[in-house]
Amino acid sequence: MVERTEPGGDGVVLQAISGAMSASEVDQWFVREVLPLEATLMHFLRRNWRNKSDHADLCQEVYVRVYEAALQEIPLQAKPFVLSTARNLLIDHVRREHVISIEAVADLDVLGVGAEEVSPDRVVIAREELRRLQDALDLLPPRCREAVVLRQVEGLSRKEIAERMGISEETVKRHLAVGACALADTLYGEPSEQGRKP
Repeated sequence: MVERTEPGGDGVVLQAISGAMSASEVDQWFVREVLPLEATLMHFLRRNWRNKSDHADLCQEVYVRVYEAALQEIPLQAKPFVLSTARNLLIDHVRREHVISIEAVADLDVLGVGAEEVSPDRVVIAREELRRLQDALDLLPPRCREAVVLRQVEGLSRKEIAERMGISEETVKRHLAVGACALADTLYGEPSEQGRKP
């Protein structure tokens, strides 16, 4: 609540702020400091939340949380506060989900720990990594993708893969090399010369 006093002998209106900021101060701060961060915020949400249709709603939820917090006290640095708020919002959404996605279960199996030991932020990160891996696999040619999945997921040898796919072991070797290079290119963004055709 803001209390105003009448002008003093020096002609200055004094303001005593008791625990909260005025809405106009927060509005000005929000427009000046937070709204210019929208591109950064949307990039963060796109990288960390798979469902694209939720991005606009999540952005608005972040804005509401930031604004409400600023009514109590305006943070010194807007960008870290906005991104931290977004991260906490995503963690809250993961906690509230009633259905455990296959991606979260797959991550728990890899970690080898119980569900109660996995923090929500780790689940969000794992879901993003699995989404990126699935997207990278989807970019591979079908036969190449099949060979990579048989090798990396099912653990088959090159000979077993060749028998199952009805191709030579040399072709399997080529599919696996091309697949590994393409996945590395997609996931890490550094093109590899080995996987490229002349």
